[in-house]
Amino acid sequence: MSDNGTTDLPVLPTFRLDEKAALVTGASRGIGLACACALAQCGAHVVLCARGSAALTNTADQIRRAGGSCVAVALDIGDLDAVRGVVDAHGPFDILVNSAGMNRPKPMTEMTRDDFDAVMNLNVRATYFVTQAVLLGMIAAGRKGSVITISSQMGHVGGPRRTVYCASKHAIEGMTKALALEAAPHGIRANTVSPTFIETPLTAPDLAKPGVRDWVLSKIKLGRMGRVEDIMGAIIFLASDASGLTTGTTIMVDGGWTAE
Repeated sequence: MSDNGTTDLPVLPTFRLDEKAALVTGASRGIGLACACALAQCGAHVVLCARGSAALTNTADQIRRAGGSCVAVALDIGDLDAVRGVVDAHGPFDILVNSAGMNRPKPMTEMTRDDFDAVMNLNVRATYFVTQAVLLGMIAAGRKGSVITISSQMGHVGGPRRTVYCASKHAIEGMTKALALEAAPHGIRANTVSPTFIETPLTAPDLAKPGVRDWVLSKIKLGRMGRVEDIMGAIIFLASDASGLTTGTTIMVDGGWTAE
């Protein structure tokens, strides 16, 4: 309360990201594209990374035409030396969004070593070392940043034909909690966003299989498939000052799937 007896009203922390630098992996399509757009629309300069493609360049061009600041960088995040090169060249960053990921839905009895290695190498190994590279840059520059990883509702529950995918996303949840403890003394926060099934090129083949869409909709309590736009608000919250005391947790964007 002030000296004149009036109450000092709290001021809403900003959701703006002006003068912030962000790195987004898997940014050429789907959730990663939406994350990059959200960050740019809130004022961040965004480095969009994906394996070289016309889609990546086109996305960057569209963001710039809409008034955003960004650059497109062709990068295979499985190439750890290349990752360090990109981070050194374009960092330090205030925000990291780990969005690159994959799934090969199969029963365990049909899963091959190649399937296992492909999913785990991208979803866990590459994500881990991208995070390490960006974290080192944040610490060296004294930046109080935000690390955001796209996890999944399957990082909190199980699902048929998803033993490897669930293993990878449960690993990401554990990594994030441990990172939150290590990064906190540097003022760096680490969180995940855990979506349900989102309509993207990644999920389209599985959703086209007989019975899969009906099963998914039966589990989503709000009664509809997710859209990439459903992720954007959670990303901006976790990237901005509005989430200044939020670390080591997840935002469930699952339509109520895991509430049951």
